[in-house]
Parts: sequence; C-alpha cells; structure tokens
Amino acid sequence: MFPCSNLLRTLSPHSPLFPLPIHTASPLPPRLTSVRPLHCSDQNRNPNKEFDPVQFESQRLRLDEKARNTMAAEAAVVGTSTSSGGEQQWKWRIRKRVWDMMEAEGIARNPRPVHHRIPNFEGAVSAADALGKLEVFEKAKCVKVNPDSPQKQVRFLTLTGGKMLLTPQPRLRTGFFSVLVPHLLPAGSVLEACTSVGEAKYGKPFDLDDKIIVDLLVIGSVAVDPNTGARLGKGEGFAELEYGMLRYMGAISDSTMVVTTVHDIQLVDDIPVEKLLVHDVPVDIVCTPTQVIFTNTAIPKPQGWSSFLLLLRIHQNAFDFLYCPNYFQIYIIDGLFTCFVSLSFFFFFFNVKTSDQVLTGHL
Repeated sequence: MFPCSNLLRTLSPHSPLFPLPIHTASPLPPRLTSVRPLHCSDQNRNPNKEFDPVQFESQRLRLDEKARNTMAAEAAVVGTSTSSGGEQQWKWRIRKRVWDMMEAEGIARNPRPVHHRIPNFEGAVSAADALGKLEVFEKAKCVKVNPDSPQKQVRFLTLTGGKMLLTPQPRLRTGFFSVLVPHLLPAGSVLEACTSVGEAKYGKPFDLDDKIIVDLLVIGSVAVDPNTGARLGKGEGFAELEYGMLRYMGAISDSTMVVTTVHDIQLVDDIPVEKLLVHDVPVDIVCTPTQVIFTNTAIPKPQGWSSFLLLLRIHQNAFDFLYCPNYFQIYIIDGLFTCFVSLSFFFFFFNVKTSDQVLTGHL
C-alpha cells in the first residue's frame, strides 16, 4: 500500500492536492463558458533559467527505462498467471501481439524496441497529416497531444497551424501540463518545441486551477478497435489520468472529440467492450497512414475521478516515490473515498432536515 510518510507529506496543507476547499465534497465542474486566459509571459519559456536540456533528457530516459522494466515485470507475471478472467491478462496479450507484429514486420520505428511504449511506426507522418485535414482539427484553437514519438508530427501541425498546444509533462513528475503558444516561441524553435526537451524548455507550466478549454484530444495507442472505439494504451494509465484531470478542470466534456493515430496493423477486433473499466478512454476517430475511421463509439467516456483519487495518483508520479501501474490499490482508495463522500452528503442532508424541523418548531 501507499507509504504513510509519503502520503502525509502529500497531504500537506500547502500542497496543491486541495485545489478546492478541503471541507467541500465538490463534484466535477461543468464545462466552462468563460475562461480566464493563461498567464503566458512574453518569453514562453520555463521560468527555470537554469534549465539543462542534457540533464533533463538523461533523467527522462532513465525514468522511462525504469517504467518499462516495471511494466515488463508486471506483464511477465500476468502472462504466467494461471488465474482466469484477470482484467490485466487479456490487455497484455493484445499489447504483446501488436508489439511483436510491428517488430516482426518491420513497421516499428525508433525508439526501439517498441514494447512497453506507445509504438512509433512507419507512416506516422502520413497518419498525422490525415488528422491535420480533419474539420475538427482545423477548427480547434487548443489541442492536447500526448508527448510520444508517433504524435510528433501532430504537435508540429498544431503549432504551425497557429493553435495552442497542450501537452502533459513527462511522467507528470514535475507538474501536470505545459502549454505552448506559437507566436510566443522564439524564431526557428518550432521543431525543437515538438520534442520532450523543447516542451520543457519553452512550455508554460500550469496546474489544475488554471482555466482553459481544450477543443480536441489526441492520444497515443497500442491497439484500437475501429468498430467500437475501444482503445488500449501501453498500460501505465497516463492517458486516463490526463483525461480525468481535464474533466476535473472543466477543460473538456463528453462532446470533446478524442482522436488517435496508429498504423493499420494496430487495428484489432478482439477488445471486449464488456471488460473495459470506467476509466478507459474510447476514441471517436482513428487516423492511419491509409484511412480515417469515424468509430461512432457508444462506449461512455469517463466522467472524471474524484479529486482525492486523481490528485493522489498524480502526486505518486510527480514525486516519483511510488510507481504502481496496478489499479487494485487505486480501486480501494476510490471505494473508501466514495463511501466518505456518500456519508458526508447523508449527514449534510440529515442536518439540514433536522435544522428545518427545529426552526419549524420554534415558529
């Protein structure tokens, strides 16, 4: 379970864990109709003037390798498990099959191997260009794009199209999201801004209490069912975390389109919709090097996690004191929090009713 010392440190009164008043059991906010502009400085740079790109990239690669090793160990345990019907088993089988095929058929591109990554593929630029021609992309003013290699061209098209680019900070370890505004980037820096180093160097960090409307979500995938819109990521849950954060912020709603770019070999037909969990994010549009598919998905989009569960999970990654892709612990906390909120509402309404009766008696 979660180390108590780390949990207590996370629950510091000065921590951003409580963007809402602590006593308020607030539901997720509705989509905002008026937005306070983000405070981007004249130089759209990270306020840390001592930013060291070499050190940043070295640390990013080290943490990525650590995460892949952890996922590989978990996948090995799940793959050799004799239990039937496990939530993780069927997901890892599909992921491994897709990764293996991409490597075997020469479709995989650097970084290699593609196992335990959002896989880069031959034709990623063509898939991105197809996405760039979508009406929903052309009309968007702010696009959230995942930071993985196959979506680099999508980030480039977003910035060169004069759109605001929202991208998660690597592993959410130093913050939540960074925003890049094209006209604030230094001349000739767009290509660099599409990389992890460039996003950290030029991006403006912001937190969950900043207000923004995101018009389109672009996420990476390992496998997608074009018939249902069901999607599998690499198994860490970052896409779900990011979606939950944006719902919490009021930046997106059910109507916000979710798009992914994949190779045709990543299209599958054996993701069991009935086994998907409430936090799994479906996609509305799939772009490949050869086709654009509108899934017309009927899978409900996540409504967002409770603020406590969501932000606790964020802090696990932000402070790098616990890495656990196993959702079992998360469900326990979510269940406990749900019981707490339910009891809070019960006592609130009970007290209101009692107060009304007392007042009526005095009248």
